[in-house]
Amino acid sequence: MSDKSNLPAMDRTQGSFARFLNRLGSGSQRDPANGPFNNRLSTANKPAVPRPLLTKVYNAAAAGASLISSPTSEESDPVLPAAAEPATTVTQVTPSVAKQFPGKDEQQKQVSALIQSNGFIPKELVDHEVTWFYSNLGMDDLYFRLETPESIAKHILSLYSAKIDAFVKQESLLNFHLTHETEDGAIFIQTSTPGVNSGQGYEKKIDATYLNKSSVANGAYRMESFRSQSAITSSSFSTHLRSYFVRRCSFPLGAGESTSDSFDIREIADPYFIENATEVTLISYQRIIVQVLSRTGVVIEVQDVPHSLEKRLILGYKHETTRQFFSALTDLYHFYGLFSTRKYVEQFANGVTVMSIYLNRLPTSNSPPLEHSIQQVVKEASLLYCLPVTPLQPFFKSGKLSVQEVVYAYTCWIFAQHFLNRLGGEYSSLQSVLAKNKKNASEANEVLSKLKKRLRSDTFTRAYILEVIQTYPELIKLCYVSFAMDHYINPAQNALNPSLSFQRIQVTPVLNHDELLDHIRKTVANSQEGMIFESFVTFNQHVLKTNFYQPTKIALSFRMDPKFLPEVEYSTPLFGMFFVVGSEFRGFHLRFRDIARGGIRIVKSRNAEAYSINLRSLFDENYGLANTQQRKNKDIPEGGSKGTILLDADQQENPKFAFQKFVDAILDLVIPGKTPGIKEQIVDKYGKPEILFFGPDEGTADYMDWASLHARHRGASFWKAFTTGKSQSMGGIPHDTYGMTTRSVHQYVLGIYEKLGLKESSITKMQTGGPDGDLGSNEILISSDKAIAVVDGSGVLYDPVGIERSELARLATERKMVNHFDAAKLSKDGFRILVDESNIKLPDGTVIHSGLKFRNEFHLNPLASADLFVPCGGRPEAIDISNVQMLLKADGTARFKYIVEGANLFITQEARLKLEAAGVILFKDASANKGGVTSSSLEVLAALAFNDEEFKEHMTVKDGVIPEFYAAYVKSVQEFIESAARLEFEALWREGEKTKVPRSVLSDQLSLGIVKLNEELQTTTLWDNVPLRRLILEEAFPKLLLDKLGLDTLLSRVPEPYVKAIFGCYLASRFVYQYGSTPSQFAFFEFLGKWFEKIPQAEDEEASH
Repeated sequence: MSDKSNLPAMDRTQGSFARFLNRLGSGSQRDPANGPFNNRLSTANKPAVPRPLLTKVYNAAAAGASLISSPTSEESDPVLPAAAEPATTVTQVTPSVAKQFPGKDEQQKQVSALIQSNGFIPKELVDHEVTWFYSNLGMDDLYFRLETPESIAKHILSLYSAKIDAFVKQESLLNFHLTHETEDGAIFIQTSTPGVNSGQGYEKKIDATYLNKSSVANGAYRMESFRSQSAITSSSFSTHLRSYFVRRCSFPLGAGESTSDSFDIREIADPYFIENATEVTLISYQRIIVQVLSRTGVVIEVQDVPHSLEKRLILGYKHETTRQFFSALTDLYHFYGLFSTRKYVEQFANGVTVMSIYLNRLPTSNSPPLEHSIQQVVKEASLLYCLPVTPLQPFFKSGKLSVQEVVYAYTCWIFAQHFLNRLGGEYSSLQSVLAKNKKNASEANEVLSKLKKRLRSDTFTRAYILEVIQTYPELIKLCYVSFAMDHYINPAQNALNPSLSFQRIQVTPVLNHDELLDHIRKTVANSQEGMIFESFVTFNQHVLKTNFYQPTKIALSFRMDPKFLPEVEYSTPLFGMFFVVGSEFRGFHLRFRDIARGGIRIVKSRNAEAYSINLRSLFDENYGLANTQQRKNKDIPEGGSKGTILLDADQQENPKFAFQKFVDAILDLVIPGKTPGIKEQIVDKYGKPEILFFGPDEGTADYMDWASLHARHRGASFWKAFTTGKSQSMGGIPHDTYGMTTRSVHQYVLGIYEKLGLKESSITKMQTGGPDGDLGSNEILISSDKAIAVVDGSGVLYDPVGIERSELARLATERKMVNHFDAAKLSKDGFRILVDESNIKLPDGTVIHSGLKFRNEFHLNPLASADLFVPCGGRPEAIDISNVQMLLKADGTARFKYIVEGANLFITQEARLKLEAAGVILFKDASANKGGVTSSSLEVLAALAFNDEEFKEHMTVKDGVIPEFYAAYVKSVQEFIESAARLEFEALWREGEKTKVPRSVLSDQLSLGIVKLNEELQTTTLWDNVPLRRLILEEAFPKLLLDKLGLDTLLSRVPEPYVKAIFGCYLASRFVYQYGSTPSQFAFFEFLGKWFEKIPQAEDEEASH
């Protein structure tokens, strides 16, 4: 417990000093009974909220209707209009109240006695001072209920001391503040000027310490804040007190964390709230909670307060989905000339937070009328909910920039970090010069790539970019207006009260892009500063649509035209790009084709240095992963895509919320808004429908069910196909359960054994990615080799005579890391080094100073030598041109004979070529690791083919009962994966033996050949040849779907662009696998011959039917 109140250091003598105190006075003597804080309803015998009324409220809210209580009777049934729920519901309300403290009079006497006993205040003034504090200041009774007489006596003495100090120093402001904190809560009291933030930062402390982390699991805190009714006055100052009471919630036993829509608010709330809230407050909160549970983002209502000019702002949201929101809201309403008299934050056991803020217009303010300001606060609260805190917040607090301008500038700051064109023409020239040296071209390209990353991070640091942005707030305004004029939907022509934000952009000059660039050049101090603001203009020019102005949102999303990406750095053009910014993360979704598939991965950072590295490489890594996926997806209709979500450095424990915000924000841009005040139509400069397909990747496998269900809740027609890797109860085919990814990788391993006549049991193997992961665990279970080393997130497991297979299989079956391996089963030369260990001696006497460093670099250690290396996990570019030499022995031969790259991008292309030149038989990720995405594609095809009832019957596993069709379909998917992998393996082996071209190059040539031919075939007249089309599709569609539904049904249900992609990829992949990537000009005619021969027979059969 701490009490930071300071007692006055003064002489206890009285005399003339007492006369001074009499002149100073104790403040306003206005009768508090006339003020709103004491005009209370007695709640002692208050009846419970009628259950029929609560039921009606629940039904109305669940249906999306607004609830407007009758202004004449609190107990009357609410009116339920049929219209869709507006963003702002205006209701008349009686404030929630606290019971009067019954022991207040007796406590006051005790406080007076304590103060008299210490002698700091003249005896004749004590009763007057205490009475004024208890009765005239307007402190809420909650304060007296919570505090002890001893604490209250200290607080009165502290306030008394502050008044004396201000008088002696002739200050115009009284500076008084105190804190009193315990394990169960806190009290903060400070002097408060209406509309001005206190310098003490108590609200930020309340956010950071109590509200940000409030949850049922971690402990939830409720908060009540009051502004004193009466002022503390003297001849030189007059000020009020603001108090905050924070208390740990005590939920009813068994309240749990249920998110069911059907609930009674009395069963999930803190008893103190239920005891003191009015019926109307309970009804309002129940309605808000229902809406919070049924949709994402913040729910906002505005209510009239009877017999008062105040407005009551109520906001609801899910626990832990935003940060610093309470204090940010204060900045927001202060910006619009409003102040609050009281504020409440309530927590509920089903994971919902509800805030209630009573607002009024500053008497001396020149701000717009209260109704207009409230409307703007409501509009911008959802923007603050997305990004409540940014480094540009001071510009908002000082009134130099609006919320929209600050959030826009923050978004552009992030955009500039990733896309500021910092390389210049010299980079292109250097690239051209190095390309002429064909012998070392691959090495030069990788060195150049690393140089590019270094230039990006060192030339324009995040701090420097931010510093420049902060230097020119007027440029931010101009750039923002340019953005807003493209994407802000103007109010209707007959609107009586255009929003303040719309009025604001009307008074700022609107410059076209050329004028804006010219103005930037004339304003900034140098070209580097100009480049930063030029990136703002680039951003504006390439945003095709955004949810920036949606009434409700939980993160900001932007559909970008990727044409701004320089070809010299990104040689393969992207088809589409989404850029997402949330309070916990930033992220991208990139795709190379309209119909594309790929996983969404969470990128975590162990420390600040790792975060900086991850941030620097985020977009390039995403681009590389999507490009690899594009080559990997050669056997399926979809092109390649990938999504990455980089958690902020201080948000490593919030991957679930970041993923949910990422998905919901992107759905804002692909599902047309149809609900006024919630999801409205946005400006769409792209103008075409888009369907995205997401899959599981690092850190997101457990979220696929939620994403699919959420897409259905949002009204997406494609919800069944939106995500793959779902649980079996939702029709998903889990990759890990059925070893889909491993089946592809292992076909390459088996192919090598077969071609070279090797016996698997005699092969030594090392793998990264341990028994806890999908690919790692299934690689262990499916193989029968002699594993000598396994590296995973927990450390390194090594045994030169072979790791005990039954123990390793146990870990793989239980999905446990190597730190759970029974070390007693290692040989005398074996060891297990964990990442958190240090100064450990190996059996050969070597001392390992850092287990983490040893784990990160073990694949480069001479101990890591085996016949076969299968990377099943690890960070991209773990082996590159700078360290690949460490995989070679002194004689130039490699420490591994065979490498099958299961983990994406584990080895750079230049390093692969070095290894192949050293004699390694290597198959790269784009060829080997395609089983998972193939399974996902076939899972989606079933979702598109079946209607909802059929899908439920044939593709969903209920209570452990697997439908007959599902079991057969999974088996056919496994067979297809193995067949496609074997086809490509044979093609690569054949072409490699024939041409002597490195297989890493051949893999790309085959992939690019298939992708290019696929796209060409979809636009040729072959598609128009209906008999040929049907013959090919009867082979390309899975036989089980054809037998169950028939080709005509499939063609009527599966979107035509998707069917075209099936047609193209089937022909292209089979042709290239058979004839190679550089066939003769007559090869395709020969290839199509077998189908043309069947056409007459097919036409005869069609005619006979």
